[in-house]
Amino acid sequence: MTRREAWASAALVFVVALVMRAIIAPQIVFPKPEDTAYYFGVARNIVEGRGLVSDSIWSYVTPPLVFPRPAFEIWMPLPAFLAAVPMAILGTTYAASQIPFVIIGSIVPVLAWRLAADVALERGVSRDRRLAIALGTGLTSAVYLHLVLFSALSDSTIVFGALALGSGLLMARAWRDPRGARLSDPRLIGAGILLGLAALTRNEAVWLALIWLGLAWTASGTTTAERVRLVAGVAIPAMLVFAPWGLRNLVVFGSPVPGQAVVNALAVNAIDIFAWNDPPTLSRYLAVGPARLVEMRIEGTWHNLWTVLVLPGFPLSVIGLIALPWQGRDRASRPIVLLALATFLVTSLLFPVATTWGTFLHAAVPAHVVVVLSAILGLDAFLAWIGQRRGWTRPVAWLAAVLGVASSLLFSLVLLPTFGDGSRETQAYYEELDARLAAVGEPLGPDSDPVISNFPIWVAETARVRTLGLPNEPPADVLDLAGTFGARLLILTDPPPDHHWPGDLEAGADGAACFTPIDLGPPTDPAADDPLEGTTVYRIDCPQGST
Repeated sequence: MTRREAWASAALVFVVALVMRAIIAPQIVFPKPEDTAYYFGVARNIVEGRGLVSDSIWSYVTPPLVFPRPAFEIWMPLPAFLAAVPMAILGTTYAASQIPFVIIGSIVPVLAWRLAADVALERGVSRDRRLAIALGTGLTSAVYLHLVLFSALSDSTIVFGALALGSGLLMARAWRDPRGARLSDPRLIGAGILLGLAALTRNEAVWLALIWLGLAWTASGTTTAERVRLVAGVAIPAMLVFAPWGLRNLVVFGSPVPGQAVVNALAVNAIDIFAWNDPPTLSRYLAVGPARLVEMRIEGTWHNLWTVLVLPGFPLSVIGLIALPWQGRDRASRPIVLLALATFLVTSLLFPVATTWGTFLHAAVPAHVVVVLSAILGLDAFLAWIGQRRGWTRPVAWLAAVLGVASSLLFSLVLLPTFGDGSRETQAYYEELDARLAAVGEPLGPDSDPVISNFPIWVAETARVRTLGLPNEPPADVLDLAGTFGARLLILTDPPPDHHWPGDLEAGADGAACFTPIDLGPPTDPAADDPLEGTTVYRIDCPQGST
């Protein structure tokens, strides 16, 4: 395509993506899921002058365990920094925090467009087909459910996706033309800066770094000096970008990188993240037996494949996954395809329990772009084959693009409003909880004692109260937790059936008598269904160390 066509088509993709996201974002009025609330809460604390802290402690692995909790002992800070910018100007509302993510989310389809254009150019297809493949991939990504939804959430997902895609595109261009590589090569410097920023967004950036190391060191026709420059040209700017944050973590947490990855890999159930006296250990992990260890990996792989990749893009995602072995081998897409594959396999096999709570989900933007590209390329190749067999004289290059956009748009328009409805229901729930607790003389706020909850981040960020994550442990252990931090209330919302709570209380386990249910009274709107149905609030009556 000509330069003018390229700019026009890229602009069209961006505008369509921006309009789609501008329509969807206002429908999501509450930071959901909880990780989104965490980034939003930290951004609000930054703007309010409290610093890089959180009012929730939901993981007890990394010290110091104090309030306010130094933020990001596990996750990375860039999304909170981005959210804080418009919040400082427009006010500390969730709507303000969404703005940078809507804009960055609108850039992702443009990067998908560029990736598709590079692949089509590498394949040497006709001009019309190149334009159709590029626009089809870009416009489909502009309306693809996963990519639209996470552009409206102020968390790490869409930011990591944009940075990883941008870095991967530059890596591919440098890798395809590696001879005479220099440390000053703008492609290498740009890839390194974006890689460093990606590392400030999600830990999965390490897989892209390792992929580049492998690609650069095996680049054909290069000398050892050129390979060293390829690696160093990306590594140096990446490390310079990440170094200040690594130093902060070293000072605050004692390590420049998050230390909980190993613990998460040893989890035997999803709520092990909240463990207090019974943290994941290797012996505990192996004690579940070989059959369960294999079963966990089957569950994790199926979750990542079906729930994360297939469902949000059905039926286009099915086509993309089927076509991927044939459509994912181009050099222009190699770093991004390898990143998608590595992230899928690592989360499925090494973090099979944690991934059912979102590990792969939040790192899956590159994988979704690869699936969309594979589907468009597969449809295009299939239609071209039919045309040759049938002797068609009229071009059908745009049919694949039309099919991709139409199916994705329909799926998004049907399902995205339900997420908006869910955000409003969750917002109403916590407003009701706050009002009812205040009405019965147990108001929550910055000056009240800490509370314990199985949804600690939502409670902390809605009531502005110091909140601890409820471990799936017996009442005696939770009393130990409460005594350590001076907690006075336990807020229990719809626990899973295999949870210690409230089963241990009903069975009269040691320490159960110390938890007294509080009558929350009638709903604030007597004519409506009770939003707090399924919720129990307990007063913790026993002094520290008493059961």
